[in-house]
Amino acid sequence: MSDHQETSEQAAGGRLGKVAGRAKEIIGSTLGKSELDREGRLQQFQVDAEQEAIMRGEEAEEKDAEAKLTIAKAQTETARRELEQELSQMSEEERIEREQAQAKRQAKAAQAEEIREASALEREASRAERLADAVDPEQGR
Repeated sequence: MSDHQETSEQAAGGRLGKVAGRAKEIIGSTLGKSELDREGRLQQFQVDAEQEAIMRGEEAEEKDAEAKLTIAKAQTETARRELEQELSQMSEEERIEREQAQAKRQAKAAQAEEIREASALEREASRAERLADAVDPEQGR
């Protein structure tokens, strides 16, 4: 393995890699070693590309998290609407049941009132019959 290949493989990333690349570029340019100059520029480019890739990866993760959050919000809103609709339906059913129970109570009350009125009429008819019999006992026979 040549010195150039070892140096390339051991190139550091981040700020240190950028500084090392710049140093190689300057030294190579100053000493007239075009291979070292080229290696320095490539190392700087590689560090820039790595940083760009990291940044784009982070942006992609942020967008993915935002998309997941948007989906979760939509699912939550859908579930909320379904629950509201179910609650509304339950309330409507309860209202109908209350109205039916009230109608039954009113019908029973009306029936009881009719029975009372019929009973009162029967008592009055019976009293009128007794009164008629008392006035003319022969006519009732």
